Amino acid sequence: MSNLKPGVYRHFKGNLYRLITVARHSETLEEMVVYQALYGEGDYWVRPAAMWDEYVEKDGYAGPRFVLVEENP
Repeated sequence: MSNLKPGVYRHFKGNLYRLITVARHSETLEEMVVYQALYGEGDYWVRPAAMWDEYVEKDGYAGPRFVLVEENP
């Protein structure tokens, strides 16, 4: 499994999200991140772990898509 840790992450565009857990897709076994938006309605989302952990270059930014700002105890 991935080495991603539960906690609060900042997206490169600025919003905060809580990574709840890393799970596996039942058909493909691809690792998926289960997370919650910490703004608005607080919706829950799923994203491929590889995408969560990737490096992005967009709108003058170059760096990780999400950065851990507070690890869960």
